[in-house]
Amino acid sequence: MAKRKRLTPANPDFLNPDFSVRAPETKSMAPLGGMRAPIADVASEASATAALQEVSRELHEARAQGRMIAALPLSAIRLDHLVRDRIAHDDDDMAALVSSLRDRGQQTPIEVVALAEGGYGLISGWRRCTALMQLHAEGHGDGTVLAIERRPNDASDAYIAMVEENEIRVGLSYFERARIAAKAVEQGVFDTEKRALLNLFGTASRAKRSKIRSFLTIVGALDGALRFPQSIGERLGLQLSSALERDTDLGARLRAELQDGRVETPEDEMQLLTQGLAVESDSKDRKNTTALPAYSERDLRDGLHVRVYKSDGRIELSGPALTPELRTRLLRWLERS
Repeated sequence: MAKRKRLTPANPDFLNPDFSVRAPETKSMAPLGGMRAPIADVASEASATAALQEVSRELHEARAQGRMIAALPLSAIRLDHLVRDRIAHDDDDMAALVSSLRDRGQQTPIEVVALAEGGYGLISGWRRCTALMQLHAEGHGDGTVLAIERRPNDASDAYIAMVEENEIRVGLSYFERARIAAKAVEQGVFDTEKRALLNLFGTASRAKRSKIRSFLTIVGALDGALRFPQSIGERLGLQLSSALERDTDLGARLRAELQDGRVETPEDEMQLLTQGLAVESDSKDRKNTTALPAYSERDLRDGLHVRVYKSDGRIELSGPALTPELRTRLLRWLERS
């Protein structure tokens, strides 16, 4: 077996800094001061810049396409940016939403649009914003709301987005659907009610749009006077719409009764409207009875017409064929009969 060679300790003279014999100098490949080569810095900076530009581009596209969720101050959200389609909210539903947001936080972002004057206009998520504001006033939350920024081409796109979101989540009453169509026309978003219905409810059936159109009559006559318009059912609404079209004074009478302070509950309001329909129906029947002709008439022959009055049985003859001779003959015949 080969004999192992024992290593001797280092010569201490070689470790002495004053020793005259020194190891030969070697040139270091590193730059002076330990710095990296300039070409490496240039490459690193170019790579970092490209990565930053890529991230910025992705963020810009995500924001433009409505794919980025941001935390916005609640104070920057304008709830009245659009005329809201939902007239009222159920207290129990709102309480449940507040409780859910308190326990689990906001799960679904709202939709907003950036305003030229600053801040954000609300497109959809009114109930979530309202509930978060309530919680913030109670000392919960940080005063922000998760939101997606949309960029609708015009106001009509914003209204369509709002209506579609509510139709999917909760559903609107026929009155609320008709009212938002009327308000959109009033604000110049659409030029006619027909165009508003076709755009806002383009996915609805023709029969459904026809019913919404009928409720437009109720909106025009009673909007602002009704306290619980979302409670008007389809059948009552269609009957009321027809009655308002027949009787141009019915709207004014109902509005006066609605505003006298007697209505306290949805049931009170529906009963008042039903009674108004009954009164209108009675009035229509009386008009029809009065309008019935008080006599019957027919042609006996060419040039001779007879009219028989139902009230007293009178008979009238008229026409060019009623000559003096014919009158004399008739009188004589009556005398002999």
